Amino acid sequence: MSHQPQITEPDSSHQNSDVSPLSLDLLRTFLAVHRTGSITAAAQTLGLSQPAVTAQVKSLESALDRPLFDRLPRGVAPTPAADELARRVAPALDALDGVVESELPSDEAVHLGGPAEFLCEVVMPMLAPLVRDGLRLRFTLGLSDDLLADLAAGRLDLVLSTIRPRLRGVRADPVYDEEFVLVAAPFVEEPAPLVAYAEDLPIVRRYWRTVYGRRPSMAAQVVIPDLRGVLSAVRAGMGVSVLPAYLCRGDLAAGTLVRLAVPEEPPINTGYLAVRSGAEARPAVARVRAHLVKELRAAPPY
Repeated sequence: MSHQPQITEPDSSHQNSDVSPLSLDLLRTFLAVHRTGSITAAAQTLGLSQPAVTAQVKSLESALDRPLFDRLPRGVAPTPAADELARRVAPALDALDGVVESELPSDEAVHLGGPAEFLCEVVMPMLAPLVRDGLRLRFTLGLSDDLLADLAAGRLDLVLSTIRPRLRGVRADPVYDEEFVLVAAPFVEEPAPLVAYAEDLPIVRRYWRTVYGRRPSMAAQVVIPDLRGVLSAVRAGMGVSVLPAYLCRGDLAAGTLVRLAVPEEPPINTGYLAVRSGAEARPAVARVRAHLVKELRAAPPY
């Protein structure tokens, strides 16, 4: 016989407990752990201690008489019972939180994360009209993996990611295509040194595989962990590099940089706008997301 979870109101038999069996507090804690896959991350999201989160999960498991999570060396994995419970309670809890947040006066900021260069060069100008209209924004710059972890943990509301998110409690939509070009200053002669974003040449490798069908054989002579720094180095004549088209389009038009190849099918990387489940119920988050989806999809490849 299957167990059907029931939400109950507190009664006199539980007056000495901090939370009653299957209370909203227990379910919210459970959902935070399910979405983040971590007791630690859930505790940070909820503003609780790790022992408190662990105790609430155990209380819920005891009330349901079944395990909800398998403990792993790093984090936890949900059992089938946990997946089913999350499927049933998440829409109601998210809707309830949305009602509460929409009824309370708030000037809470929207927290948006993404690659530093794309946010600064493309996204911030798009959001300027919303800011002038009173929107409060907080930006976090970084790598997609780190930003998505912060999104799942509740520290961010929206993330522009260069990889497809595969996290519980995170919804993502493709919103833009990023085109890459092989460039150098016009006075640089080949063979020229390679300027790269990282030692393992992630952008250069993608370009070489797509255009030439093989891995690049050269190593970077100059490594700068900021694409705007790579652009400056290439513009100064340090060597060649592969850069997003949006970052060097002005230099190409002005002639301060030249394309070294014009492939029939230039390398394209799809970018995603990810939102944490429940966050879109907040009007400000929904407004930013809708605005970015519209603006990014209306533009040509970057």
